[in-house]
Amino acid sequence: MWWIRMKKVMVGMSGGVDSSVAALLLKDSGYEVMGVTLKLFSDDDISQAEGRTCCSLSDVIDARSVAYRLGFEHLVFNFKDNFREHVMNNFADMYLCGRTPNPCIECNRYVKFDKMLRRAIELGYDYIATGHYAVNEYDESTGRWLLKRPADRSKDQTYVLYSLTQEQLAHTLFPLGGLEKSQVRKIAEEAGLVNSGKPDSQDICFVPDGDYAGFIRRFTGADAPPGEFIDMEGNVIGEHKGLINYTIGQRKGLGIALGRPAYVVKKDILTNRITIGDESDLYTDSLVASDVNLISADEITEPVRVTAKTRYRQTEQPAVLSYQGDGKYSLVFDTPQRAITSGQAVVFYDGDIVVGGGTIN
Repeated sequence: MWWIRMKKVMVGMSGGVDSSVAALLLKDSGYEVMGVTLKLFSDDDISQAEGRTCCSLSDVIDARSVAYRLGFEHLVFNFKDNFREHVMNNFADMYLCGRTPNPCIECNRYVKFDKMLRRAIELGYDYIATGHYAVNEYDESTGRWLLKRPADRSKDQTYVLYSLTQEQLAHTLFPLGGLEKSQVRKIAEEAGLVNSGKPDSQDICFVPDGDYAGFIRRFTGADAPPGEFIDMEGNVIGEHKGLINYTIGQRKGLGIALGRPAYVVKKDILTNRITIGDESDLYTDSLVASDVNLISADEITEPVRVTAKTRYRQTEQPAVLSYQGDGKYSLVFDTPQRAITSGQAVVFYDGDIVVGGGTIN
């Protein structure tokens, strides 16, 4: 009917193939689409040459080219201050405190599904959409929005989306949730999109060379002082170059020779010591998580069986989740897990459904 308003959706377009196909599918489905590219930082902020990072000029050009070809408006939003405060500062602070953060989760929490969604609503849009591989749907029986794993399990991005709230899920579309990556590239190619063969980004966007310690030094002007390597019995066995240069489970680049493979088992910010051990010392069967966001349920009062993973690429492992009070949850795995790391995310699943997730203490 002529008086029925078309639903309006603001699509976050990174310049990559996934978000471009998401926009294409929504337009073909009858939505009124506008594409936006988020300017999150400048190349000067990270001492990086143009063209190798996300939200570079070339990415903006690719996104704008797709929007022009598909016939909808494209804008660039400057969210640099928000990104710097909630993502880059947090990343540096966490590393300097001896923890290992996941900046993609913080970006989703504070920028893409918060700042962008609020901007979309202010401009009269009904939804935002992204090229994430995930599914969200409304469960009539519980009255809650659910976040579920996508058809292409190899591209599952629910791990970095666990912080989404009920309001955010209600106003978000994931057009790629039912597609395989190969299908997405084929759709882009058939539509003649300029980025149909563009490779996926792999590294943290503001640390494209993977040198986290170098970024922290440039970004904060601070450096982590050297300290002692100790063995599992507390004996001093060498000197490290600063806590920010090491991660739990690291084997290469330690600069010590013990005559056997050696791994970073623990980092202690209070003593500035790093504990070195065998691979077997990396395994533990439990963790405590805080800053937990639940999606499929409003609360958990009794221990519940779940599967969980503590790293993005890890296969979920069976465990028991229990509420400990004061906003903290304990997770006990059926079998010990390797290199559970403070500051990383743990995400809980019930089959394909995301129960929720939090930050490992």
